[in-house]
Amino acid sequence: MTQRLHLVFGGELTDPSKTVFKSVEDLHIVGIFSDYASAYDAWKSEAQRTVDNAHMRYFIAHLHRLRDEENAAASTEELG
Repeated sequence: MTQRLHLVFGGELTDPSKTVFKSVEDLHIVGIFSDYASAYDAWKSEAQRTVDNAHMRYFIAHLHRLRDEENAAASTEELG
């Protein structure tokens, strides 16, 4: 069975209409969650906590979509 991992992270954007972070070094990593519902709850909590700052955004990244165990490794995985 495939494990479906979700990363919740956020930070300050350079412009509220874009998704470019002001400082990647200052990203807030909320955590990695094993199901979407837990990730959504964490995302919602952080989004509500920072609602007064129009430049702050939080996202849910579907880590399980980044790797397909059924396919061969990408060329960059074979470098190291």
